[in-house]
Amino acid sequence: MESIDAILNFFFEQLLAPVWFSFDFIFGHLPLPALCVLLGVGFCLPQIYGLKAPKKFASAARGFPRSAVAGRVLMPLATLWFLYYMRAENLADFVNFKQYLMLLFLAIGIGTCIFVRDFLAVRGAAVGFLLLAKLMVDRARWADTDWRLVVVTWAYVLVLAGIWLTISPWRLRDFVEWGTANEKRIRLGCGIRLVFGLFMAALGLAVF
Repeated sequence: MESIDAILNFFFEQLLAPVWFSFDFIFGHLPLPALCVLLGVGFCLPQIYGLKAPKKFASAARGFPRSAVAGRVLMPLATLWFLYYMRAENLADFVNFKQYLMLLFLAIGIGTCIFVRDFLAVRGAAVGFLLLAKLMVDRARWADTDWRLVVVTWAYVLVLAGIWLTISPWRLRDFVEWGTANEKRIRLGCGIRLVFGLFMAALGLAVF
């Protein structure tokens, strides 16, 4: 038993130390204003592309749900992000077998990439939505302004989307096909999302 614990400790605390350092560097001290700007800008970029080249945007969006490349990037990234949060958890009822649970969830993430390839990109994005929502709520919690509720509301929308897409990942394919059915619908959707992204960036720059 002690040898297994030593192996797990070496794997998670030493071999994966650069991964945890990277997540700490990115998320550990990210303030709410910077998070809002990054989210806003990141949300705006695809919309600008959609307004400039709606046909190419539609093709890329329709290809995403079954994209093997996107799935093989998003699912491992989401798995490591989840393990990063689990590693930081120090509940007394949990700490004695934490590394065994981390190994279990790592195996689930790897197994999903190997055996559940259908809509893998959507599944990875769904887990990412849930983890991003946690980050948003954690950062908005202590903001001394009611505008924080915009961030929290968006986070809960991501939670609902993450749960929904985890259960039925093909729904994203259906939604994308509906949203990109014609150029008018693409431009309208991208325009609305662009306004929201700019609004989030403005909150980060001027309010928080």
